[in-house]
Amino acid sequence: MVSAPRNRHARAALLMLGSAVSFGLMAIFIRLASQSIPTWEVAFFRNTFGFLTLLPMLVLPALREPRPVAAFVAGVRTDQLPRYVIRTAIGIASMICGFWAIAHLPLAQAISLAYSSPIFVTIAAILMLGERVRARRWTAVVLGFIGVLVIVRPWSHAFSLGSLVAVAAAMLSALVAIQIKELSRVDRADTIVFWTYAFWVPMSLLPSLFVWRWPEGIAWLWLVVMGLMGTVGQVLWTRALKLGDLSALTPISFMQLPVVTVAGWLLFGEILDAPTLLGAGIILGSTFYISHREARLAREQRSKAPCEAVEPGN
Repeated sequence: MVSAPRNRHARAALLMLGSAVSFGLMAIFIRLASQSIPTWEVAFFRNTFGFLTLLPMLVLPALREPRPVAAFVAGVRTDQLPRYVIRTAIGIASMICGFWAIAHLPLAQAISLAYSSPIFVTIAAILMLGERVRARRWTAVVLGFIGVLVIVRPWSHAFSLGSLVAVAAAMLSALVAIQIKELSRVDRADTIVFWTYAFWVPMSLLPSLFVWRWPEGIAWLWLVVMGLMGTVGQVLWTRALKLGDLSALTPISFMQLPVVTVAGWLLFGEILDAPTLLGAGIILGSTFYISHREARLAREQRSKAPCEAVEPGN
């Protein structure tokens, strides 16, 4: 009776660890590919190879049905295509900013700033969804902003406009998260993923044509593995959250940071400075608290929904 839940939580932890490592490896291969290929083109290949990795996961279940084509079409049918266009356009902008930051900033700095996205999600939820946020979550948001400022250091000679690109990526990612939350009320997860990639590929191809540079030699390997790791990371992350609690799994997702920090040191000679380490710690702590509160509120909503309306929490 006790071992089953423990095994489930252990599997969730391993899946989240695999997700963190996969996303960390994706960032490393983005940096390697970006040394010879423009950012727009890197994004296109990430989406293309990611889509090719994803398609078998969507098609194989449909093949087990008596009418596989009809089953696949039914699985991805949606009435929300205009919203997907907007969602994927913002997602492409976030991706380009994030890829540029990975290519031009120290890896540890770029990934640390990416973890500030939940802070912006909280603010977007207030403005776009009308959620109520009380003192403790506001405190976590303010602390998260302090962590961002510690890393960016706009008051010192270490400040670069490039760090604001990473912050912009986190802000745009927050808008995408809110849109996915709204789309998930009417569409299945597989539907959201399919149409996201279906629009991402052509949206990233068009601007790539203006800066196109055919990959050569080992660059093809970087691009293929990058797309594979991105999709594997997403799949493992989704499955981990099905088995475990967000608040318990969030700290494990932070393992992406030491992965890229070590890689930045070994492959690119980057040194993690004290302000980045301090700012990353503040951001991760703030993100963990926000995730913990979100998970707790979700549990309260599930328990109260059958009998009463739920007031948005703090």
